[in-house]
Amino acid sequence: MGAPPDYVVVRRPEVGLVMVQGRTSGAGAAFCAGEMTATRAAVRLAGGQLGIGYAGGRDRGKVEIIAVVDALGALPEWRARIETMIVEPLAKEHEDRRRMAAGRVAATKVEFFTVAREAAA
Repeated sequence: MGAPPDYVVVRRPEVGLVMVQGRTSGAGAAFCAGEMTATRAAVRLAGGQLGIGYAGGRDRGKVEIIAVVDALGALPEWRARIETMIVEPLAKEHEDRRRMAAGRVAATKVEFFTVAREAAA
């Protein structure tokens, strides 16, 4: 398993806008929060596998690489390699960032309590 197979660009990387939606309280009704730039591309490997890449921002080179990796994921000889070299490290980084953010939130948590007073009789 050496270099990735040759590929042709089916859809050159192009930049556009996508609508970003949010939800109130994380589970409420969806609302349009605004637009953001996104780039997409599509490639086809020499063996016919199609790969599609999307990413936020304007990095055309990154999106082409994402599309190639997507196409390689369809090849059994590349699937495990992609999982161990790309997916697992990214999942670990995501989990580390989630834990760090949760720690920052927990550090600012304020415990409120009330002192019960007996009513004067």
